[in-house]
Order: sequence, then C-alpha cells, then structure tokens
Amino acid sequence: MNGKIPIDGRLLEQINAATWVTASSGGTNCVEVAFLPQLVCVRDSKNLDQRPLLFTTSAYEAFIGGLES
Repeated sequence: MNGKIPIDGRLLEQINAATWVTASSGGTNCVEVAFLPQLVCVRDSKNLDQRPLLFTTSAYEAFIGGLES
C-alpha cells in the first residue's frame, strides 16, 4: 500500500454526507476539513471534485500539534 487510505462505497457516502468546515484566512486559498468517526478529511475548497486527503485522527492530531509548537 502507498499510504493512501482506500475509499470504498461506505466511506465515500460518509465523506459526501460530512459537514465540511472552511478554514479561511480571508484569502482565496482555503481548505475544508470534515471529521468522521475514525478519520479526518481535508480538501481544497476550489477543487471539490478531487479526492480529499484522509488522515487517521491520531495522525491529524500529531500534525496540528506540530503546527502549534
């Protein structure tokens, strides 16, 4: 496996039904984040047709923790 989390039909339904939150700094380059039970999805708000990046909750928390330190 190349590190990508596979998206099956059930996961795709969860992603499509998710509540996406826009992280905006007032510019035009925004990302959106959706929190699923075991995953965090991140996508480019300008390219909604592209596959979102998927992170395990622990990987996302480590990423955010690294940004905050």
